[in-house]
Amino acid sequence: MTEHHTPHDGGGEPARPPGGPPGRTGPAAPLASADPHATASPPSLPSLPPLPSGPSVPSPGSSPPHGRPSEERPGQPPHPPRPPLRPGAARPAPADGPEAEHARDVAHPGAALNALDGPQTDRLLYLDVATRRIARGMDLDETIGELRRAAVPAFCDALCVHLHDPLPVGDEKPTAPVVLRLHSVDRTPDAASSGGARTAPLRNVPLHSTPVERVPLTATGRLARLLLAGRPVFGDAPGTGPAMAELLGPAAGEPGALPPGRRSIIAPLHGRNHVMGSVVLLRRAERPAFTDDDLLVASQLATHTALGVQKAVMYGHEASVADTLQHTMLPSSLPEPTGVRLASRYLPASKTAQVGGDWYDAIPLPGNRVALVVGDVMGHSMTSAAIMGQLRTIVQTLAGLDLPPHEVLHHLDEQAQRLGSDHIATCLYAIYDPISHRLLMANAGHPPPVLLCPDGHGEILRVPPGAPIGVGGVAFESVEMPAPVGATLLLYTDGLVESRVTDVGTGVEALRARLSDPAGPGAGPSLELLCDQVLSTLGPGDRDDDIALLTARFEGFPPDSVRYWYLEPQPLTARQARRLTRRALRMWGLDSLLDSTELMVSEVVTNAVRFATRPISLRLLRTDVLRCEVTDDSPQVPRMQRAAPADEGGRGLFLVDQLARRWGATRLSAGKVVWFEQQIPKKQ
Repeated sequence: MTEHHTPHDGGGEPARPPGGPPGRTGPAAPLASADPHATASPPSLPSLPPLPSGPSVPSPGSSPPHGRPSEERPGQPPHPPRPPLRPGAARPAPADGPEAEHARDVAHPGAALNALDGPQTDRLLYLDVATRRIARGMDLDETIGELRRAAVPAFCDALCVHLHDPLPVGDEKPTAPVVLRLHSVDRTPDAASSGGARTAPLRNVPLHSTPVERVPLTATGRLARLLLAGRPVFGDAPGTGPAMAELLGPAAGEPGALPPGRRSIIAPLHGRNHVMGSVVLLRRAERPAFTDDDLLVASQLATHTALGVQKAVMYGHEASVADTLQHTMLPSSLPEPTGVRLASRYLPASKTAQVGGDWYDAIPLPGNRVALVVGDVMGHSMTSAAIMGQLRTIVQTLAGLDLPPHEVLHHLDEQAQRLGSDHIATCLYAIYDPISHRLLMANAGHPPPVLLCPDGHGEILRVPPGAPIGVGGVAFESVEMPAPVGATLLLYTDGLVESRVTDVGTGVEALRARLSDPAGPGAGPSLELLCDQVLSTLGPGDRDDDIALLTARFEGFPPDSVRYWYLEPQPLTARQARRLTRRALRMWGLDSLLDSTELMVSEVVTNAVRFATRPISLRLLRTDVLRCEVTDDSPQVPRMQRAAPADEGGRGLFLVDQLARRWGATRLSAGKVVWFEQQIPKKQ
């Protein structure tokens, strides 16, 4: 037995008649209109050979197309050569390369393909190239586009594709009535008599009406039975006319609307579990009619297209799930704490890798502080995204304890080791205090942040890098530094500054240099514009990792909007707190809030005095709201209770809940803070 050689990938366009354009892609249009925009065929596969025409039906007793033909009977002439698909359209014969090797294999008497006659070999070569092209499509439009480029004009002159709407995913069963919707139409235009230029639509078109946009299917309809059967049929077969009219409109059933004879085929697009749609193939009247062998070709084209459509649907579904997973693990929106403005961006590594381990977060802390976090888990997979989600949740929990940054990273490292994953992560945790205008941060193997000063000068903040999260046994260090009003802090992952040709250090310095330009991105007043301009400097080839970017512009608290006192935990402390509160509110012109604020301050301070062993603190903050905070060293967080009629206590927090716009209690590393807010009346 000789060896069957399969043609290798090579460059080139599909073989077409002189002046014939490639298939059209885009929205559905009438078959009688030509598309002036041609899409070049990708060079990774060999050119589509022309198919033979004329009858090629195996006679009884002859071997099937994929087997060895039967020996010729004595006295019978060999099969006559069949004319090409189009006059003058012959398959090119390259002198070298994979196509030339394949052509030599076909022509050589000892080659395995020589066991088949010429027309059958042409069909096998055509199907080999066409089905590989269709199979390489990754999305729906690409798959259908490859079918159109493969079929028009090498196999037919016009093509019409209807798809299930919506396309089924996996094994799910449609709950609504089945509807086919027109997806695309393609056809060959005429070629001018000179130069092969396309100048006018083809005359004697095979169809004079626009295909039906929406085709409802009924269980008793001819089209539904044809699609469920899963086999292509000729358009002139008995009982096929109604199915053709359902797809191509009532005009398709009128005399002369379709070329006579076997010049139309309806092929179901039948996937593994569902009918995905249908494709109609048409030939002009002056072209040879379809044969039974062409029906087999149409079946293969439709089968591979249906499987490609199903693959595209599943790929799109999985990409959507991954994209949803990624976005749910990132903040849906950033908080708006007083004293700082925030903006962020996230870019996946590529369209085919929508999930990754990069994350950012902004967490409000007691005292109008805010924790700024950015991290990066190694890898670009669902596992990396899942670990990222776990680490982000741990960071949020630790931030609620109001721990210093190095303690947060220490506990995060311990929890990451308990997860039992081999993935490591980097993380940078910073706390900004708008009242003291200070920044406290610690680093776990992450690229250093960049601070853009108000004058436009960029500075790389020197924070001890530490070891990545998950290594274990390494101490982290917090560093405190000033955070001047008007400065902008940039926290980012290494995808922004590192590429195949640029290391992290060089990339960070380049980022600082771009931000240091007074006319550059940092000079703009908008953080959103800053984020966009920073990312716009990345070229398409500069990024092979996902990017998380978090920017914070420090605005601070005006000193005259803060009042702060330390009070001893004594029985008369509540009266002292009321007097200080009354003085501050009158200074701010908030006399309308005096009574309610004094009452709530008295109740909260009284509760703190009962449990505190050290001085308590009372702080009033005036922004668009009036905020009061009472801090003590007791870890016991108060809970609102409903007092019985005979009880003498238990109504304090109930009054706070009724009078305040918002209130809460947060446990700290050394005690707790109870706070409430009131809306400041607008000035008349």
